[in-house]
Amino acid sequence: QLQLVESGGGLVQPGGSLRLSCAASGFTLDYYAIGWFRQAPGKEREGVSCISTSGGSTFYADSVKGRFTISRDNAKNMVYLQMDSLEPGDTAVYYCAADFLFVVSGYACYGNSPGQPSYWGQGTQVTVSS
Repeated sequence: QLQLVESGGGLVQPGGSLRLSCAASGFTLDYYAIGWFRQAPGKEREGVSCISTSGGSTFYADSVKGRFTISRDNAKNMVYLQMDSLEPGDTAVYYCAADFLFVVSGYACYGNSPGQPSYWGQGTQVTVSS
């Protein structure tokens, strides 16, 4: 089965940290840009971060810049989102996705294969509450 699977979500107190992981099954992430997105109850999905194929370019939404860090390990076919200094406003379902292009805060993360299909994970819940 070709899929992305997120993990690492959970309940954390404000100021705490979580590390989300995104694992690819059935395909390689080497030629994809990766994006992390989130959707809070009653809100539209928003992009929070993206990373280019090589990892040389990373971009963040203003709301998370300085607190979140995206990274990738192509050898392990994994992508990560380190979330520090979490706030209640970060509560959402977080999704990872692989595609040719993602735009976050007006900046573009590019992959290498525009003709390849895109993939989305099922999401992992992050709840920040005291």
